[in-house]
Amino acid sequence: MNAGISELPLVAVVGPTASGKSALGVWLAEQLGGEVLACDSTQLYRGFDIGTAKPALAERHGIPHHLIDVLTPIEEATAGRYRQMALSVLNDLRLRSKLPMVTVGTGLYLRALLEGLAEAPQRSKELRDRLRASAEERAPHYLHRLLKRLDPEAAGKIAPADEQKLIRAIEVCVLARRPVSEVYRTGRTPLEGWRALKIGLMPPRESLYERIHARTDRMLAEGWMEEVRGLMASGSPGDGKPFDFIGYRELREVLRGEKTLEEARVAIQQSTRRYAKRQMTWFRKDPGIHWFTGFGDDPRLQDETSGWIRQQGIRESPPRS
Repeated sequence: MNAGISELPLVAVVGPTASGKSALGVWLAEQLGGEVLACDSTQLYRGFDIGTAKPALAERHGIPHHLIDVLTPIEEATAGRYRQMALSVLNDLRLRSKLPMVTVGTGLYLRALLEGLAEAPQRSKELRDRLRASAEERAPHYLHRLLKRLDPEAAGKIAPADEQKLIRAIEVCVLARRPVSEVYRTGRTPLEGWRALKIGLMPPRESLYERIHARTDRMLAEGWMEEVRGLMASGSPGDGKPFDFIGYRELREVLRGEKTLEEARVAIQQSTRRYAKRQMTWFRKDPGIHWFTGFGDDPRLQDETSGWIRQQGIRESPPRS
């Protein structure tokens, strides 16, 4: 750590989608004199509001929220770009003595922020297109076999059917001229001047699934379909990154006549359940997370998390006027 940079606390709230991370983040920010720093790849995009569960202005209780609505649909969100923007926000919060309350939906982005990123080569569209074309022409799992020859360690950590991750791993191997696992082990610059306190929300699975189903229905009732229709009518590219988000791709298919609304609703609920499971699998691998059972909007859990934070040496601030 650089001399002269004192460590300040940073609170990160992690957990599966629909677990109440935003509600807890706002509540803790109110108690501790903090501001919310969103850490979610979907909430970066302007216009994609209902389906990404962005907290409405009323739900923010006057607490400033950062890194929401900062990209257009044609811009690309990456972990590296997120880290650059987040570092700028953290510098500002440090100057104003505000506690960063990071609400985390995208675990990779939190890792990038706290641990840094390796200096991996930039993406190559030409190479990626060649790899996709080769995969279509060859037998199943061709990309996985190719990566296994280039980097057996990396191949052992990526599912044979995960084309996106396989292509990126092969791309790094080819462009860096060394194994991707070696690239990612070196060259990281961890976050300096901050002490991360990680709170994890672990709701009962069946209760979480019930919330996911109810939230999907509520989003549709609140005009999610109209939002998607408006985005497409405004010229947002239908093949842009945000239309790959859960729900947006299904509702786009409804508007194109490829699905019924009921089929889309069921597909959205199923995809969201699977996404929640993947999130928990990711977060459980982090031994630094202190877990709480329940939802972030539960007053009992809020009191428990506040008490734990006080035990870490962070004092509550007086109520805001």
